[in-house]
Amino acid sequence: MKDRLDNPALGIVLICLGVLAISVNDLLIKWLSGGYPLHQMVFTRSAIGLCFTFGFVFWEGGLGLLRSRTPGIHALRGFLVVVANMTFYAAVAVLPLGQATALFFVAPLFITLLSIPILGEKVGPLRLGAVIVGFLGVLVMQQPWNTDAQVSRIVMLLPVAAALFYALMQVLTRKLGATTAASAMAVYTQGAFLLVSTAFFLIAGNGRFAEGVSNESLIFLLRAWTWPTPEDWPVFIGLGLCSGVVGYCLSSAYRLADAAIIAPFEYIGLPMAIFWGWTIFGEWPEIATWIGCALIIGAGIFVFLREQARNRPLPGRRSRWGRR
Repeated sequence: MKDRLDNPALGIVLICLGVLAISVNDLLIKWLSGGYPLHQMVFTRSAIGLCFTFGFVFWEGGLGLLRSRTPGIHALRGFLVVVANMTFYAAVAVLPLGQATALFFVAPLFITLLSIPILGEKVGPLRLGAVIVGFLGVLVMQQPWNTDAQVSRIVMLLPVAAALFYALMQVLTRKLGATTAASAMAVYTQGAFLLVSTAFFLIAGNGRFAEGVSNESLIFLLRAWTWPTPEDWPVFIGLGLCSGVVGYCLSSAYRLADAAIIAPFEYIGLPMAIFWGWTIFGEWPEIATWIGCALIIGAGIFVFLREQARNRPLPGRRSRWGRR
């Protein structure tokens, strides 16, 4: 019988579902960013998402799954995912959705690289070369040589910083996977979001720190809480549903397969973001964005195909994926 923690096919399906939910989540947050503060959206999303996540907990085995022998690692993982989200969405409020997502897509590359020293996974020179090509694609999209950029360089670096925090979080997910259920990790993540967003509300919920601020990213972080309109409540509920799906699917995916296999499939979020940006916000990508996308997606596909070829069973032998 195949080990439940060695199922790359199911891991790939789950990462694709998770990335789709992330894409919709990003769209909804950008949609609401002009009228609500980020910490209010995070609080509402996580409170609703926690209800869905507890459903996954009971489905996987009950509340006993929440007991952990590594609370410190869970706390660190929660901190990393909160910081990653906050920095990324602060950029989304200013940058086009496709561009912000493109800059964030150094995350799968970071994951592949970090899986070597932290997890001891083997990544050959060809895959390392593909990672370099992927970084080149991100560089082309960011265009650091463009002196006429209308957006602050600091804002453009926010998604890259978010990517590093996210990559560290996912590598920790793989490390915890052998002893912690995916639903439990999702509950801890939602709890971290609730704690941080509640702290933001207590400190800055009246909007006093946003007074006199001109930076749109900071305004998004520090704006006063506003009770959602009836038209916006379905959007907030959608955020909560997406949050529950993301937390479970991503945690499960990185438990079920090596990070080097799973990470390239996060690239599908890039064309999704470009599609939403174009159809919803009228943000048509520049030629540099298309070139960067081709490099990143090409690198991701190569890494995946290379991994498949390396693990392909020899003719005449039983497949290691299980019995026929």
